[in-house]
Amino acid sequence: MPANILLVEDEPAIQELIAVNLEHAGHHVIRAKDAEGALGIVRNALPDLLLIDWMLPGISGVALARQMRQEDRTKAIPIILLTARSAESDKVAGLEAGADDYVTKPFSPRELLARIKAVLRRRAPQMTDDPVEMGGLRLEPETHRVFGAKRTLELGPTEFRLLHFLMTHAERVHSRAQLLDHVWGDHVFVEERTVDVHIRRLRKALEPSGHDRLIETVRGSGYRLTASPA
Repeated sequence: MPANILLVEDEPAIQELIAVNLEHAGHHVIRAKDAEGALGIVRNALPDLLLIDWMLPGISGVALARQMRQEDRTKAIPIILLTARSAESDKVAGLEAGADDYVTKPFSPRELLARIKAVLRRRAPQMTDDPVEMGGLRLEPETHRVFGAKRTLELGPTEFRLLHFLMTHAERVHSRAQLLDHVWGDHVFVEERTVDVHIRRLRKALEPSGHDRLIETVRGSGYRLTASPA
């Protein structure tokens, strides 16, 4: 599934090479040449993944990663550091700063894409094309289809994204605000009751297979998708 990737790289040629390969793979790339530019972009909208060069002018990539991890709004964004440093101590420093992975230059575009896919699968599974199954309900991101009780279920695009997020984060309770951030995006300003409307539509779409019961309302907290409904 295409991801919104913020690439923070100050070398124009390297930035262009990485961006072209990511876009060729279907991702949307937002570019910044330093930490200050990256912070400005993140203030407006959260990316799905941060790809940060270690040696940036001004604030270093490691310091930027550390700052992202310290703020509630950005602490969950997956981060990959790019660097020419290959010493074990440097790798440890990058990981301790909060990076999810560390790619040493020079690297092949194929390796970078594989690392991105692995990090997204681990940290943001709703951004991958991996099929998800739960309690006899199957969602296929690549074909944009949902199956239950041997039948195809018809879901609108928002309900599909909502179900994908809930299935990849099963058994966890999510507030309406959290669902708005993860499914609609934190840069989209809609009322929290919008979530309730789409939850009702999602349940109705799942009724034919009986999977509507998997979506639980947790009073005072939000919603949860569970394989063991009460």
